[in-house]
Amino acid sequence: MRIDILTLFPGMFTGFLEGSLLGAARAAGLVDVRVRDIREFAEGPHRQVDDRPYGGGPGMLLMPGPVVDCVEAVQAEADAGRVVMLTPGGRRLDQALVEQLAKFERIVLVCGRYEGFDARIRETLDADEISIGDYVLSGGEVAAMVIVDAVARLLPGVLGHEASADQDSFSGADRLVEGPQYTRPREFRGLAVPEVLLSGDHGRIARWRREQSVAATSRRESASQTPFQRSTS
Repeated sequence: MRIDILTLFPGMFTGFLEGSLLGAARAAGLVDVRVRDIREFAEGPHRQVDDRPYGGGPGMLLMPGPVVDCVEAVQAEADAGRVVMLTPGGRRLDQALVEQLAKFERIVLVCGRYEGFDARIRETLDADEISIGDYVLSGGEVAAMVIVDAVARLLPGVLGHEASADQDSFSGADRLVEGPQYTRPREFRGLAVPEVLLSGDHGRIARWRREQSVAATSRRESASQTPFQRSTS
């Protein structure tokens, strides 16, 4: 799979692309991730990529010319692929959407900045839009990293154990959150590993784990309705 990232800040991706599983997957040729600077396609001595919005308003917008030219140049290097603009107003990313993205041979991620994109960029490119959550970031770079990491781990050979991704939170037909897990030591500060996990009874363990996943999912849904309380200590 090939993933192209188009950004005004390519340096942000250096450490991210070289580390951990993703770095190993790239070295092994399991995923091809390339970063391109949108500013290369800007005109003028200052390589301007943004301008004030028509109709007034705060901030600056990304101009259509540099972004569209960059996307089209990158698309011309291989199969055009799926163009995804990272914007607050896009479809919210979840595991089901990640699984869809992982089936493409190529995706092109376009990182927004400033107050966002000129609307004609999406129309010209016939692009999809994705948001990683209902909050505001300084740009689409962090969102692009989230998508690359989530998609790459679903590709064959990236994880050490192929079944790992199937057992992750939000995976499978039920989309349950993963329940509690334990490792050594058997007791830590008075807290012991549940006896069922030491029983060797795989059927009983599987039932217990599913029960814990259902309970964890229920707690998560309840917690999402409850605001964090400020500490009074």
